[in-house]
Amino acid sequence: MIIVMGSFRLPPEQVEAARPLAEKVVTATRAEDGCIEYAYAQDLFDPGLFRISEKWRDRAALDAHFRTDHMKVWAAERSELLTLSDRNIRIFETDEGIAV
Repeated sequence: MIIVMGSFRLPPEQVEAARPLAEKVVTATRAEDGCIEYAYAQDLFDPGLFRISEKWRDRAALDAHFRTDHMKVWAAERSELLTLSDRNIRIFETDEGIAV
């Protein structure tokens, strides 16, 4: 299993403009083969901070995710419409049989 954890920042005044774009990519991603979990969460105390959490069946599924049309659109929309900063994403491989 592949776990992706991370965060990014948006200026608080752009959060409402980002919401429909993020909802679109999250919905499309959750329908992908190999996607177990995919979520963005806005921090309660820092409105411009978003947390990313993902679970994928394997690295091949995650690699395929990066090549999807909806990810290409999301990347273009982010660069054209939003001021995304402090993007920090980590990828971890785990044995799904290990409980933590």
